[in-house]
Amino acid sequence: MKCALCKQGDTAPGVVTVTLQRNGAVIIIKDVPAEVCANCCEYYLAEDITRAVLRLANESVQKGVEVEIVRFAA
Repeated sequence: MKCALCKQGDTAPGVVTVTLQRNGAVIIIKDVPAEVCANCCEYYLAEDITRAVLRLANESVQKGVEVEIVRFAA
């Protein structure tokens, strides 16, 4: 698909690192499958991947962490 941000590059399957901030916590999730733009590196997550990433972030916040780095495992 064409990148919605730069409108120049095409996306291809890859992996990215997603960083989220929630309730004073910083959660870094590595190796997240995504469609990545070859031109600007913007990434797009599938709906099921987005749900899994948000679930991981919520679990981290519920544990009371301030900073957590996790590896994505679907």
